[in-house]
Amino acid sequence: MAETLILSPSDNVAILTRKTVAPAGHKIARQDIAAGDAVVKYGQIIGYAAQPIPAGAHVHSHNCSFGLHDRDYTPGAGLEIARQALARHPSRGLEFLGYHRDGGQVGTRNFIALVSTVNCSATAIRHAAEELRFEGVLHDYPNVDGVVALAHGSGCGMADSGPGWRALQRVLTGYAGHPNVAAALFVGLGCEVMQISRMKQELGAAARFHGLTIQENGGTRRTIDAIKKHVRDMLPKVNRARRSPAPASALKIGLQCGGSDGFSGITANPALGLAADMLAAQGASPILSETPEIYGAERLLLDRAASSAIADKLLERISWWEDYTARFGATLDNNPSPGNKAGGLTTILEKSLGAVAKGGAAPLEAVLEYGEPIRVPGLNFMDTPGYDPVSATGQIAGGAQLIVFTTGRGSAFGSKPAPTIKLATNDRLFFAMRDDMDLNCGDILSEGVSLEEKAQQIVRLILATASGQVTKSEALGLGDNEFLPWQIGAVV
Repeated sequence: MAETLILSPSDNVAILTRKTVAPAGHKIARQDIAAGDAVVKYGQIIGYAAQPIPAGAHVHSHNCSFGLHDRDYTPGAGLEIARQALARHPSRGLEFLGYHRDGGQVGTRNFIALVSTVNCSATAIRHAAEELRFEGVLHDYPNVDGVVALAHGSGCGMADSGPGWRALQRVLTGYAGHPNVAAALFVGLGCEVMQISRMKQELGAAARFHGLTIQENGGTRRTIDAIKKHVRDMLPKVNRARRSPAPASALKIGLQCGGSDGFSGITANPALGLAADMLAAQGASPILSETPEIYGAERLLLDRAASSAIADKLLERISWWEDYTARFGATLDNNPSPGNKAGGLTTILEKSLGAVAKGGAAPLEAVLEYGEPIRVPGLNFMDTPGYDPVSATGQIAGGAQLIVFTTGRGSAFGSKPAPTIKLATNDRLFFAMRDDMDLNCGDILSEGVSLEEKAQQIVRLILATASGQVTKSEALGLGDNEFLPWQIGAVV
């Protein structure tokens, strides 16, 4: 493996593949860069030299700073190229074994969900789930993947309308009606803003859920016992579910990255992007998210927006984020995190260029609000924060039956009821955290594995996981505490 990588002929920096003048994944100057000149990686501007940088010097936060990026957008300019890229992949033939639900949904797991409508009922559902686990209730029901307690810290002290209420409502109803959930039980206190009756109105009479409140049941202990009885009554029916063949077009796949490093945009992210294209060609719906982490690279999505309305919606969400962060004295370049910077990422422009690679080259078919149901085949973009648990919660609420999560620094993340597949961007991480990583993408550099071959491996892993293969995060029991709805608006 060469000591440095050059990603584009126009780049004036190269990436170190092993530690020399700086750690692996960091950048060095290919030539002298004058103060104020653009620093170029991926053939794109990632920042500006804060001082003169001599050839061979380490290029990072001490001498490269964030600056304004080009806003001269041409939405749809690359749409035909994107359509041609998608057409190169087979359009049918891939299948998985899933649980067919009423209404045409197909699940990859078979859970019972306990959903708190408010923080006040969080303890009740957690105790009920833990007691059921301790009592070994599921031993006689091998086709049930578990009872998951989805507790959160909101649901009251909030407006009963507006963006914050709508976001939480979409999350709660999205999880209760999720294809990986065979049955759901809403549990409230009784007097909260987020009322169960409104949940029922949103989901309709055919929804697979029930509801009860602590106040109506005579207190916490009686409510825990009532929850356990409901679950015991549900189990025989839920256990009767069986897997059967389903087309890959039924899949909705959340694309995530966390703990990114200088290799993320070179190995795992572009490989996942190519896998997303392969599945989009089959009619599946990959979901790119984390709006603050596409900032500076939004042109790559706007160029392939399928309509002007889709482009306008993406621009509106970016504008909202600029205003939102400014109100709190922050900027979108407060991202990357300290860990990202230690891994070689210097500015949000650089991080975003690597993050957008997860979305592949397919046309952008839809832009969604947080937790909004995913209804359109092909690449979707969902507006979420960059914080992984909040972002993945929104994707799952929208219907994602799987999450694929790339990481370079390492991540102990999992999710329920939709399992997470974790991809390592480098060999060091894969071998250091073998119990957490499902697939190594570091061999793209160390062994010359092609992006095409790695993408095929990712697609096979997605289909196997959708068919029931257990992921590393599932084996570790992760996912109960990663349910984290986005709280928007004032707490009153």
